[in-house]
Amino acid sequence: MPIDLARNWWALAIRGIAAVVFGLLALFWPPTAFVALVLVFGAYAIVDGIFNLVAAVRAPHTGRRWGPLVFEGIVSLIVGMITLLWPRISAFALVMFIAAWSIVTGIAEVVAAIRLRKQIRGEWLLALSGILSLALGVLLFLAPAAGALVLTIWIGAYAVVFGAVMVGLSLRLRSWASNHPQLPGGDFAHHPA
Repeated sequence: MPIDLARNWWALAIRGIAAVVFGLLALFWPPTAFVALVLVFGAYAIVDGIFNLVAAVRAPHTGRRWGPLVFEGIVSLIVGMITLLWPRISAFALVMFIAAWSIVTGIAEVVAAIRLRKQIRGEWLLALSGILSLALGVLLFLAPAAGALVLTIWIGAYAVVFGAVMVGLSLRLRSWASNHPQLPGGDFAHHPA
């Protein structure tokens, strides 16, 4: 799995950049445009799910575990599609969707970090992103009646921090891959997957 992550460091970077862009939009979007925020979140969740499924498809080639990636990818796709199909969803329902999604993805990321702790450096960044996801989910479950503005600020701040952590992790993986060009699976430092 560390080889797969290192090969696909760019996918984590794109995921992180997408999260930062989403977070900035959420922080600076007018509160009256809550439906637009719902659509942006739905699109982000779908992109996140697709990247997880792509990583899962590539994982079996090296004999690594791919189950958590598939699970996280499917959950993200389902949440994203539900959000896009019903954009006028109530704030309460959206909070519950986002809270559940954050907790599921947070658990998957913490589990992945624990499995990788002896294989790569910087796995704490993946664990930190998982903890941030879990914290957001818990906060949203504890305060579901928060107004759209508060929800927008929470989600935006979370997405910016999460995205920055993902970009940091991707850069660490890129550095790790360039320092280990002859790992099993060939010279992927010069031949991107």
